[in-house]
Amino acid sequence: MANLLVVEDSPSMAHMYREFLTGQPYDISVAPSLEQAKVMLAQSEPDLLLLDVKLPDGDGLSLLQGNEASDVDYQTVVMTAHGSVNLAVDAMRQGAFEFLVKPFSQQRLLGALRSALSARVPRAQVEAFQKNNQQPYAGIVGSSHALRSIYEIVEAAAPTDATVFITGETGTGKELVAESIHAQSRRHKQNFVVLNCAAIPKDLMESEIFGHVKGAFTGASESRDGAARLAHKGTLFLDEIGEMDVTLQGKLLRFLQSGTFNRVGSSKTEKVDVRIICATNRNPWAEVKKGTFREDLYYRINVIPLALPPLRKRGQDIIELASFYLKRYSQETGKQFASFSKGVVDTFLHYGWPGNVRQLQNVIRNIVILNNGDVVEESMLPPLETSEFLGETDSDAWRPSATDQLPWGGSNRSSVTPNDDHARSSLISPMSSGIVPMWQVEQMMIEAALLQCEGNVNKAAALLEISPSSVYRKRLPSP
Repeated sequence: MANLLVVEDSPSMAHMYREFLTGQPYDISVAPSLEQAKVMLAQSEPDLLLLDVKLPDGDGLSLLQGNEASDVDYQTVVMTAHGSVNLAVDAMRQGAFEFLVKPFSQQRLLGALRSALSARVPRAQVEAFQKNNQQPYAGIVGSSHALRSIYEIVEAAAPTDATVFITGETGTGKELVAESIHAQSRRHKQNFVVLNCAAIPKDLMESEIFGHVKGAFTGASESRDGAARLAHKGTLFLDEIGEMDVTLQGKLLRFLQSGTFNRVGSSKTEKVDVRIICATNRNPWAEVKKGTFREDLYYRINVIPLALPPLRKRGQDIIELASFYLKRYSQETGKQFASFSKGVVDTFLHYGWPGNVRQLQNVIRNIVILNNGDVVEESMLPPLETSEFLGETDSDAWRPSATDQLPWGGSNRSSVTPNDDHARSSLISPMSSGIVPMWQVEQMMIEAALLQCEGNVNKAAALLEISPSSVYRKRLPSP
């Protein structure tokens, strides 16, 4: 039974929510005011918070202010009749899991609460995990809700030999997560071997993985062990596996299934004991459908999928990471930087970070090297791409959708092609120009997705392959 605190000043609305949740596994408490909510939260934290924005004694969102993800265990679903794009974005930036615009259906409420509860990972669990590490997850800094689920998967997967498939944009820390899994495993005293499939020429990839014997090819002046042999009893991390040639993927599949391989130029079969972790910055299921990634290999390595969130989805982690790097580089260079101005904090939180953690790290390094002082001011910031500020463009061009990760769930794309005249004509407006502006097309598609998903923003976002915040930002204004 999950504890749910409903912050709602209208008795009739609170009663309706109780009716909606009749028979559901929730122990419901109601706070009719902001002050009463603060008292109840101080006495006992719930598992879920259903929060109205407009309260008689203040703004409900003030309950989120100053609450970094590490400070609370509960997930928050915000609701309001005064829906706006800015309000939605602010609420989710401050830590809200979901945003409901009144009136909403019973199914919409149930879906939002179920999703929020499933995403909740108690703070004590995060702290226990971090306590067992010399540094947070082999250098991974952050305690947002987005990372808590990652920590939970790492903790569960590490003691096993199951293959882990890490997906995420460039710079999100895939190798750090792989290192953390190895460090927590029974193989931690053995080698952790990294092979970047994107950095190795196609003709040399097989040799790099399996090794070769002397004379196997021009330049093979001596026999050489490959990554598979070097990782014996340890962990082999195949980074950017999506770049691997399809032909070699078949040999890799055999190796993963049997643990056996042949060096290039040798007929002798060798066997090793290796734990495999793979990663890619591509959408793996999309690559399968394009024919550039073997479907049988996809199913073989996708035993434990682990999707890393982009930095822009990690809220206050951005500031936590920035502070971590500020301290590190200040110590390295003998500088005195200790904090950021409010303007810099706001800039960091609103920026889309297309290069993710790696980009943030380089920005902080630039600031420390080129400036002096105690506080980082806006004038010290290096140029940032203005098109990547949240609210100006969608930064989620890369995103494996829910059904792409689960191909058995069916296709989430229409079969429309550029030659589909009917499809094209459906986007033609009776306007004199004959063409609908792109922003209107986006709005129509978003509203269609929301209708199909019964108002579930997260599902609609997955179908459209954009972020939930983009759905809020680009949907038609509420009447």
